[in-house]
Amino acid sequence: MGSPETRARSEAPQLDVLLSSVRACRACAGEFSHEPRPVVQVTSETRLLICGQAPGRRVHECGLPFDDPSGDRLRAWLGLDRSVFYGDSRIGVAPMAFCFPGTNPKGGDHPPPSRCAALWRRSLLACLPRVELTLLVGGYAQRWALQHASGRSMTATVAAWRTYG
Repeated sequence: MGSPETRARSEAPQLDVLLSSVRACRACAGEFSHEPRPVVQVTSETRLLICGQAPGRRVHECGLPFDDPSGDRLRAWLGLDRSVFYGDSRIGVAPMAFCFPGTNPKGGDHPPPSRCAALWRRSLLACLPRVELTLLVGGYAQRWALQHASGRSMTATVAAWRTYG
């Protein structure tokens, strides 16, 4: 089986190859008014995995996950400052879609395209065996992870948190 350090070294190359592929992904090219720019931040040491919806415009422009007002709020809720949130290899961010889906003319952003999760999610999670806690931020992340066990609404899902083990 090997020591934890040996396992981490053997898993890291697989994750590095996968992350290179994710960052080079252009599966949605032509569907948006902008060039895809996948944003994901994980390491083989990730213990806390934060799964949001998809990057917003500001994150798309800078390439740093949760570098926007929603990230300020999230870090405040978690009690983490920027240096810990971005500098601790045990904290990872893997949204349901890695690219900004564009602005909806009716307001807000378009929902995360399901294609991204279908292409990458299971492979990425398989490369993160040390995850101990997954924080599902938003209804799309909750429905994907909890599937039929998710509530009728995000509020109902959160209220029933004890049932998800």
